[in-house]
Amino acid sequence: MIGHLKAEGHLGRCYLKGLAGDAANAILSAIGYNFRRILAWLRALLRLFMIAILRLLISRSPLIAAF
Repeated sequence: MIGHLKAEGHLGRCYLKGLAGDAANAILSAIGYNFRRILAWLRALLRLFMIAILRLLISRSPLIAAF
């Protein structure tokens, strides 16, 4: 995972605080990565809810009942 973060440009040296800055940078990069994963999961969950609601509304439409 660290190699992936380095390749994407999110993880680099922090020249302001030395080793403590490098450690903080690594932790913050990992937090950002996990947050993006959580947002992607929530986006997929919302999409499933919206599809279920639309299917429910379409199945109860008065136009379909008229046929």
